[in-house]
Amino acid sequence: MSDYTPPVLQVDGLHFTYPPDVYALQGVTLQVQAGEVVALIGENGAGKTTLVKHFNGLLKPTRGEIRVNGQNTRQHTAAQLARWAGLAFQNPDDQLFQSEVRKEVELGPRNLGFEPERIERQVRWALDLVGLGDAIDIHPYDLELAQRKLVGIAAILAMDTPIVILDEPTTGQDRVGVDRLASLVAQLHRSGKTIFTITHDMDFVARSFPRVVVLAGGRVLLDGPTEEVFAQPEVLLEAGVTPPPLVQLAQRLGWEETPFTIPAFQTALQKHLSPPESPPSLNG
Repeated sequence: MSDYTPPVLQVDGLHFTYPPDVYALQGVTLQVQAGEVVALIGENGAGKTTLVKHFNGLLKPTRGEIRVNGQNTRQHTAAQLARWAGLAFQNPDDQLFQSEVRKEVELGPRNLGFEPERIERQVRWALDLVGLGDAIDIHPYDLELAQRKLVGIAAILAMDTPIVILDEPTTGQDRVGVDRLASLVAQLHRSGKTIFTITHDMDFVARSFPRVVVLAGGRVLLDGPTEEVFAQPEVLLEAGVTPPPLVQLAQRLGWEETPFTIPAFQTALQKHLSPPESPPSLNG
């Protein structure tokens, strides 16, 4: 009996061209298993947002195939795919249009046919998770941009999709906001959600994402554990990505390790500060 588990996201040879001849994605192939937490990084124009818009059917492949939860996206509408994958936009003003935060967050669950009691429960839970429980009756555009981004995220979380896609969630957030997002990612991971996040915040990546995909020119340059990806500065430079400061410092010091968290850096530093062991005496 096979132990094979099909991926929740499967991208095979994906090409996408914007008219007339803008080649945004050129042969992207990757797989994401259920429950994985993945960061997608790369410079502006690399094709990151174009890629994730294929996951919920906002875009369809020019060539190649995408399967979400085993379903070919060519055969399903964006409304159908919204049951499996929710995308919080980079710019919340492209997403929000209701007159109250409550109405904005409950719209998705209502469209999915949730019962009223579940809708209320999901709305409260999602807003509390992003720290906006007290803003439930406020007009979204009376909030700051960073808060509107959190409303957009809450609107996706309330839909309870197995796949959560976040496009630049930390943009405009202060330290408290970034900490809240890191906690949110950890909580969603513990609940079994698959999280796929675009970000330029390498400290956020180091803190919250065990797997990193590097995109450049519409192609995947690297895909693997975060430590291994950050250990390849030449490839990251090609993708216009700067590793976290701790990694840069370790590389300048000539260390073999790639410590991208403070505890890991402290452990490596202690190793390098310790005197080498003396060879055994030949005289006994």
